[in-house]
Amino acid sequence: MRKTKVTFDNESLQVSSEILRALAHPLRLKILEFIDNFDTINVNKIYNTLNLEQSITSQHLRIMRNAGILHAEKDGKFVHYSIDYQIIERAEGAINNFLKH
Repeated sequence: MRKTKVTFDNESLQVSSEILRALAHPLRLKILEFIDNFDTINVNKIYNTLNLEQSITSQHLRIMRNAGILHAEKDGKFVHYSIDYQIIERAEGAINNFLKH
């Protein structure tokens, strides 16, 4: 029986796994879905509309921002968030390439 040689880009998979870990929480998915409805959205609007505590919302936003999923832009005392769709697409591509092998 012939052994299959598995090759993949460790760096791409590492980044992808960080993104998947950041997305592996129902509340983060809910927040991401809410942000997806807007180009950019103020953090206050996120937690007020979704009826979340500010501290919990900030923790989840930080996790997604650290994974590269979200951009945060400060405007005075407000922070506006937007989704980095390119990062998500690259992670999806890396995962799909790995699964093909």
